[in-house]
Amino acid sequence: QLQLVESGGGLVQPGGSLRLSCAASGHTLDTYAIGWFRQAPGEEREGVACISSSVSYGDADTYYADSVKGRFTISRDNAKSTVYLEMNSLKPEDTAVYYCTADRLSAYCSGTSGWGQGTQVTVSS
Repeated sequence: QLQLVESGGGLVQPGGSLRLSCAASGHTLDTYAIGWFRQAPGEEREGVACISSSVSYGDADTYYADSVKGRFTISRDNAKSTVYLEMNSLKPEDTAVYYCTADRLSAYCSGTSGWGQGTQVTVSS
């Protein structure tokens, strides 16, 4: 069974950077599209970034929410079974719990194959 574990969250000042990691175990990561979602208190869950399955779609395609384009970068290291979310120029409105998700043999991310437990990101001075 696929298991996802996020790490790398924490407290950072506005304008700072963090790198989140999503480590997968139990299956070969390249067969999955991996996404990052976030949820702030009192807000709906929001899709942040997605990288498609590299097995099904060759070079993995990436997708970003408009709110993070140009600031966040999603990437994958299939050898390490890990997907990263590099977050730069962080803003207080990026504060949320961040979750990674998996969708088997998919170009898109919705979490049909699993969700991680989440990692807290707080952007505050």
